Amino acid sequence: MDTYRIIITKRDTRAFLDRPVPVETRRRILQAGRMAGSSKNSQPCRFVVLEDPRVREEFAACGDFAAWLPQAPFVVAIAVVGGTRGEFDAGRAAQNMMITAWAEKVASCPVSLHRQECAVEVLRLPPDARVPIAIGFGYRAKPAKHAPEAARLGWDEYVRINRWQP
Repeated sequence: MDTYRIIITKRDTRAFLDRPVPVETRRRILQAGRMAGSSKNSQPCRFVVLEDPRVREEFAACGDFAAWLPQAPFVVAIAVVGGTRGEFDAGRAAQNMMITAWAEKVASCPVSLHRQECAVEVLRLPPDARVPIAIGFGYRAKPAKHAPEAARLGWDEYVRINRWQP
């Protein structure tokens, strides 16, 4: 599948099969995140792979909409250290990882951590770190909902030329 097709067919999922993601696929996903650009090449992102089911449960409690996360066979918390622009860089890394996963037929879904103190404590992060996003990866438990392009806002709602208003 070409890159464009991968991007436009990716759909988030929160229901996964109880099937592990192969080690080499996990490595490719993490490497794609590692290779994401960062502001001024600051490289603030660090990836914490959550393998222990108990840690996943504790970590999921740090997000308001993360109850599904422990069911994912491969979970990555993206921590950012230092600086103030890390959230944007974490988003870039997350998107690289999710696109790479989908190219490998592995589904994913990002989730925000609403209680940062909780996330920092559970993961035992250094004082200057926070976790803007985590991603659950795995093989879909059910087929993706068909979401044709028509389900999106129209082109003219998304794209403006020169100015918002004429």
